[in-house]
Amino acid sequence: MTVAKQRRGAVLELALDRPEKKNAITAEMYDALTAAIGEAEADASVRVVLIRGTPEVFTAGNDIEDFLQRPPTGEDAPVFRYITAHSRAAKPFVAAVNGLAIGIGTTLLLHCDVVYAANDARFSLPFAGLGVVPEFASSYLLPLVAGHARAAELLMLSEPFDAERARDAGIVSRVLPAADVLPAAWKAAERIASLPPESIRLTKQLMKRTHSAAVQDQLRLESGHFRRMLGEPAAREALQAFVQKRKPDFSKL
Repeated sequence: MTVAKQRRGAVLELALDRPEKKNAITAEMYDALTAAIGEAEADASVRVVLIRGTPEVFTAGNDIEDFLQRPPTGEDAPVFRYITAHSRAAKPFVAAVNGLAIGIGTTLLLHCDVVYAANDARFSLPFAGLGVVPEFASSYLLPLVAGHARAAELLMLSEPFDAERARDAGIVSRVLPAADVLPAAWKAAERIASLPPESIRLTKQLMKRTHSAAVQDQLRLESGHFRRMLGEPAAREALQAFVQKRKPDFSKL
């Protein structure tokens, strides 16, 4: 099992559990996440969803080899179904981030409500460097929470950044010692779950209301550009270079 589910009281934990591949996410894992979110949304006894990786890594993002074999050619691709489900979820999400959070491992955090990260966590938004565009409405949400200049630096340079910088950019709520991250996330999830559920639901709804239509519009725009650009020379070179463990050569583009 690569997405492990655990129920503790009113909290549903979703754990990315593929440590041999740094929790890189496959199409099947996206389907599992989408199904679990749907179940949580439909079950009134689930009040909070907690998402985490393993103690060493949150997720290295998309499994590139799986991605190359089954590229997301339509809006119904597993990755886009997951993105839609998570972005529209009414239940609150708490995230615990240890180790690497690459690509969608960072952008999904913008759709979580409370995010705790280890002081040695490393984040990356490598989309431009891979010849594609940002996803999960991060091209809208990151400038909104971080300001244009900081968002442009993170999205355009495609360089890794640390947990303090992620907190300063509004991606992370708090930075904690690595061993404290998951206990703190559980404490926050259980605290939220203990409060009146309608108050929590409406609070989240009200906070998201102003930007919800714009987020969904940006998701559609991003996914269209993303799918188109996957077939272009820059993305093909970047992804092949990743698989071949070499630096991409964009000099002839």
